[in-house]
Amino acid sequence: MSESEENYIKAIYIIKKKDGVVRSIDVANELGFSKASVSRAMAKLKKCGLIVIDYDGKIGFTADGDKEAARIYERYSVISSFLRAIADVDDDTAQKDACGIEHVISVSTFNGIKQYLRDHPELNCQ
Repeated sequence: MSESEENYIKAIYIIKKKDGVVRSIDVANELGFSKASVSRAMAKLKKCGLIVIDYDGKIGFTADGDKEAARIYERYSVISSFLRAIADVDDDTAQKDACGIEHVISVSTFNGIKQYLRDHPELNCQ
């Protein structure tokens, strides 16, 4: 999956957690993209079997999409928490950096970060 597709999936996941309902306009507003760009991306994600769009334009995840969204969001949230706790950066910086790192980090490094955070609960970062 491309970085762009992962960002769309993550945006849908975050909006759904926050508002309960997601439409293309919500994704466009969240990411700062045009409605046309979002529409093309939604068509691609739908074709890949990751999302469904109902007759009212509400976007939801398929079972595969939900698993992928949870995986993507976990990477993002763990990395941003780690950066806040260990690098002592502000929330905005941690989120921006995590958004870049999450797409290139290896599984072993990510698992190491998760283990470090589990081993240091005093950091209370999640």
